Amino acid sequence: MSPEVFSNIILEWYSLHKRDLPWRNTQNPYIIWLSEIILQQTRVAQGMPYFEKYVENYPSIQDLALAPEDEVMRLWQGLGYYSRARNLHACAKDIHYKYGGKFPGNFEELIKLKGVGNYTAAAIASFAFGEAVAVVDGNVFRVLSRVFGIAEDIASGRGKRKFEEFANKIIPRQNPGEYNQAIMEFGALQCVPKNPDCSSCPLKQSCYALNRGMVDLLPVKSKKLKVKERYFQYAHILCGHMTVVRQRGEGDIWQGLFDFPLQEFKQSNEFERENHHFFEALNYIETIDVVKDEHVYKHILTHQRIFANFVKFEVKESARPQLEIWASNRGYQLVDAEKLEALAKPRLILKYLNEEK
Repeated sequence: MSPEVFSNIILEWYSLHKRDLPWRNTQNPYIIWLSEIILQQTRVAQGMPYFEKYVENYPSIQDLALAPEDEVMRLWQGLGYYSRARNLHACAKDIHYKYGGKFPGNFEELIKLKGVGNYTAAAIASFAFGEAVAVVDGNVFRVLSRVFGIAEDIASGRGKRKFEEFANKIIPRQNPGEYNQAIMEFGALQCVPKNPDCSSCPLKQSCYALNRGMVDLLPVKSKKLKVKERYFQYAHILCGHMTVVRQRGEGDIWQGLFDFPLQEFKQSNEFERENHHFFEALNYIETIDVVKDEHVYKHILTHQRIFANFVKFEVKESARPQLEIWASNRGYQLVDAEKLEALAKPRLILKYLNEEK
């Protein structure tokens, strides 16, 4: 099948089946960039409310660039992959201060921006500026692999380059943005990962995988991500309307977000009172009550599986000066309920707090 026939079929299908999404009705590079960053590793249904919140709060790149980082992170709360939010804010600042508030108009310049990889640069370049550069995401891998019989490993650098070269070879020079939208939508709705409805597919006559019984075998992805299990025990320390929190540092998950003082164990059977160093560390604060929560929260990340439980320490107001000294010496801080609500927190902490209400 020729590239022209393929693109025509994809575009015709798209005209009939495309979803009405707000970022498809504009060539504004800010709106397109914002949607692409939010939708990385995120389903449209989950990402849409976040997209709407950001557009409402920051209608322009300048508004986002000048916003406080804590506020930007707070709006992202619950979406996960928080490095995207930090990169989003950093990129907005660069465009505002270095580029005069205007996005670069081509792929080669766009890819230099913070947090913008090949896929996002191609999306902005083609959707906003009409540059004929192909987007290659999981949906595109799947469609091209099945239709054209490409068996390169999409988990390898070599395989990704092969797909990018092929995708850029067949992209039409006319309406490249619409074609990119079409092939991604085709992969998202028609050529789905499992049990696609091949009988209704407009490409069924020419599909390499369908005609050779290889739909379940393509695309090839050899590497499997190793998932690490971690065991967290949090100290939820209260003193009247104040709560002890800490800001997470670099080099681990949830960088820059706020959670509680934490002790990490190697296995879940260590979730015992006598193993929790906070019992000993807080021992000299005599006016304290302790509530052990036996419930273990399970939180799944792409590369980690976290099991966490919480121990609540309730300190009387009379001992607050001692608690403040203890917290300050360890880099923690006491915040009131309003401040706690406003801080950007991991979804795990949000779930716990919501169940505590």
